[in-house]
Amino acid sequence: MTIEEKIAALGYDLPEAPAPAGSYVNCVRSGNLLFLAGGIPPLDDDQYIGKVPTDTSVESAQEAARLITLNRLAVVKNEIGHLDEITRIVNVGGFVNSEPDFYQHPAVINGCSDLLVEIFGDKGIHSRTAMGAAALPLNVSVEINMIVEVQ
Repeated sequence: MTIEEKIAALGYDLPEAPAPAGSYVNCVRSGNLLFLAGGIPPLDDDQYIGKVPTDTSVESAQEAARLITLNRLAVVKNEIGHLDEITRIVNVGGFVNSEPDFYQHPAVINGCSDLLVEIFGDKGIHSRTAMGAAALPLNVSVEINMIVEVQ
């Protein structure tokens, strides 16, 4: 089963890679490593906007993290042609737009981490940062970047 077939079997669609929204590129390759810019959830759904847990729930933020993960994988596909060339998810950086007294950032970013392991198995196990932020671009609830190793 290909990685894209695995994603479909899990009930997800791989979106088109988004265009950068500013003065940056989505991905920089250095040797076998892809350094992915931060991705945000779809802006067409208000449930992914605002502070966690006041404006959006932990569960909604976890779903945002899953959607961002698929978005970042679309960037990888755009860069290298297909996802079967991924040899390892090296690192995930997760940022949660949260209230000062919110401490469940890891639970939110688990939406990303758990999906990566579901998709890639042991190759999806990665190091990670999960932290709160006073604000994120466009007031989204979550932003995630990644480092991915490819063949």
